[in-house]
Amino acid sequence: MKRRTLSGGERLDWLRLSRTPNVGPITFFQLLERFRGDAGAALEALPGLAKSASRSRSLSPPPRAAIEREIEAAAKAGARFIAACEPDFSPALAAIDPPPPLVAAKGDVRLLQRPAIALVGARNASAVGRRMARDLARDLGQAGFLIVSGLARGVDGEAHAASLDAGTLAVLAGGIDQVYPPEHARLYDKIAERGLILSEAPVGYVAMARDFPKRNRIISGLSVACVVVEAAERSGSLITARMALEQGREVMAVPGSPLDPRAAGANRLIKQGAALIENAGDVLRALEGMSAPSFDEPGPERYEAQEAETPAALLRAIREALSPTPTRVDEIARAVDAPHRLVLAALAELELAGEAVTHVGGLASRTV
Repeated sequence: MKRRTLSGGERLDWLRLSRTPNVGPITFFQLLERFRGDAGAALEALPGLAKSASRSRSLSPPPRAAIEREIEAAAKAGARFIAACEPDFSPALAAIDPPPPLVAAKGDVRLLQRPAIALVGARNASAVGRRMARDLARDLGQAGFLIVSGLARGVDGEAHAASLDAGTLAVLAGGIDQVYPPEHARLYDKIAERGLILSEAPVGYVAMARDFPKRNRIISGLSVACVVVEAAERSGSLITARMALEQGREVMAVPGSPLDPRAAGANRLIKQGAALIENAGDVLRALEGMSAPSFDEPGPERYEAQEAETPAALLRAIREALSPTPTRVDEIARAVDAPHRLVLAALAELELAGEAVTHVGGLASRTV
């Protein structure tokens, strides 16, 4: 995945492949690597790959016309698609494994090159929590950081509003044209005019509960650090913090009253080692000496020749080795006595066939 600007046809192929059923980000990049960065070649090979993995039904990418309509709809909404390999894409987001193949971007895409800090917290935040979010967003923005959040009620909205002048980025769980919550329509418009809005969801898509962890992963991936202002014990903000840790980002939290359940999650993060934050200066001191996440451009060895088809015996062995419980891919490779790269290629085929699921963090499981 060499850093380069895609042609219009290549971008259409990337988007078409990424919108294909059973092709998540992990499988997308496995296919891209297998076919030497050529998404068009991967699309042509999909029927054969699904057949080799014994998929009973054909695997069909969306028609080109449907993807052309989505690209037109994005343009009509004032957005454009940026692929993970392109120079305009966030270097920090490109560094996570795997990044979203493409994102729709509306606003000032130059902001993606700035170091970012995620500010997340409770939707039903207290007055103190809201003020803390505003103060942190304003002061960190003045210190040169882009403020990233999810446009939700409470802490998110306060963080965006306070950092409009310095630079703010909202990540949506739904399509780039879908404003949620509805009362943030004016804030959405202001961010689109003065900041940046991102989404990996199809244009027009209305988010469901399962989509918010995907959004949270992008929020943390864009950022060098994640600051939790208020969060209950079972909170989406804690999901963002966990993902930040998995991505090698710094996690910080603002302490709150032990009598307020909205502070329980943030207080627990501090007990577990998160930096205690009382003001923007604490955040800046915690970041001293840290290097920003960098895009790791694969060398030529990543594109070494691979077999056109995965051996049937290997597919059978991996099927047997898979469990409903996610297992590390290197453990699966040891169990079937096969090279890691061949196991990854086989898992991609099994995922296309609906028989396996690959997970972030180098894990795979059998489809239940």
